[in-house]
Amino acid sequence: MNRTGSARWQALLAFVRSLVTAGVLVTLYYLLPLDSSFTPTTVVALAVGIAGVALLLAWHIRRIRQSPWPGLRAVEALAVIVPCLVLLFATAYLLMDHTASDSFSEELSRTDALYFAMTVFSTVGFGDITARSEPARLLTTGQMALNFLLIGVAARLLMNAVEESRRQHEQRTAGTG
Repeated sequence: MNRTGSARWQALLAFVRSLVTAGVLVTLYYLLPLDSSFTPTTVVALAVGIAGVALLLAWHIRRIRQSPWPGLRAVEALAVIVPCLVLLFATAYLLMDHTASDSFSEELSRTDALYFAMTVFSTVGFGDITARSEPARLLTTGQMALNFLLIGVAARLLMNAVEESRRQHEQRTAGTG
């Protein structure tokens, strides 16, 4: 298979892997029993989840640097990392709402919590669901801060990994040609 055909195949594989991964994550979010309360254990679990997302980012950066298709790997990394972060916060919002129903302007279903987390992530903020309690506002503010980090720092790290991989690939190609 020539490089163009291989690139198309790699793009298709990256798209399918990203779609399947996001689908599995969303399915787990809807199927896992999330009827407990928002407790200190939840806060620890959220912190561990955020650390896990950071480790996942580091793993993807390493994978990008080693890949002959770094741009595709960077897109795939974002297609996995963003849903992980949004679903972590959706879970936290849902559990917080179970604990204190006045935390948000309305009672949250799983879909409402996911919707709220996504509107916070995208900075759209329609205002139909709002954080009312101080803990809910602190959690929302924390998500906003992490969103900026993900958009700024993670995107830069991913782009650096892509550039480095391409540079290494060009050096290898120039050395053999």
